[in-house]
Amino acid sequence: MVIYKWLNSLGRYLELMGRTFQRPERMRMFFKEYLKEMAQLGVNSIGIVLLISFFIGAVICIQMKLNIQSPWMPRWTTGYVTREIMLLEFSSSIMCLILAGKVGSNIASEIGTMRVTQQIDALDIMGVNSACYLILPKVLGLITIMPFLVIFSSATGILGAYGTAYIGHVLSPEDLTAGLQHAFNPWFVWMSIIKSLFFAFIISSVPSYFGYTVEGGSVNVGKASTDAVVSSSVLILCSDVFLTQLLS
Repeated sequence: MVIYKWLNSLGRYLELMGRTFQRPERMRMFFKEYLKEMAQLGVNSIGIVLLISFFIGAVICIQMKLNIQSPWMPRWTTGYVTREIMLLEFSSSIMCLILAGKVGSNIASEIGTMRVTQQIDALDIMGVNSACYLILPKVLGLITIMPFLVIFSSATGILGAYGTAYIGHVLSPEDLTAGLQHAFNPWFVWMSIIKSLFFAFIISSVPSYFGYTVEGGSVNVGKASTDAVVSSSVLILCSDVFLTQLLS
């Protein structure tokens, strides 16, 4: 029964994505919505991304220094491990999990409210492809802005580590800099960005599906919003394992 329900949901999701990825009927209107969604979903999330990344970078630096550093290891180890954690996992995967809660619930509740107030039905009656009109700008807008959020997150995390080095005197800035520069692999930056693009698609499309297919009243919109965040988070974690294995 559960498997049948999952397969049914997957089929409806794929059918909705097929309607979504069609050529927009009015390009000027689509471009206007695309810019609006890019600002609403991505630019408005920069503040929370920078705040969390700064403090996580500082905490990682402190933890690495206190728990890993020993007389047998080079002093630059803390900076090296901090850089690898921020680049490989936090700035792409963990940050996208946080955004799944913020952005995903926003998308699901917005589209779900339009469904229960019959605004989507009105668009369909007028002959407008409601899936393309509502969902495609959100998907493309978040995919466009996500690489910049990842880069900002990594840079801010490293600034947080420097803040710990200068203010907390946990380790010297010279040792931190040596660790950050040691054996740097540029592919890790691209790997983080590629992963974030897949996660951005999940964060924007899955909540859109839950909001678009909601039935009932406002209570069901809240339930759909919760289900959207949970499903997006699980999909991000599962695809993170697959993508990490594929790209490493």
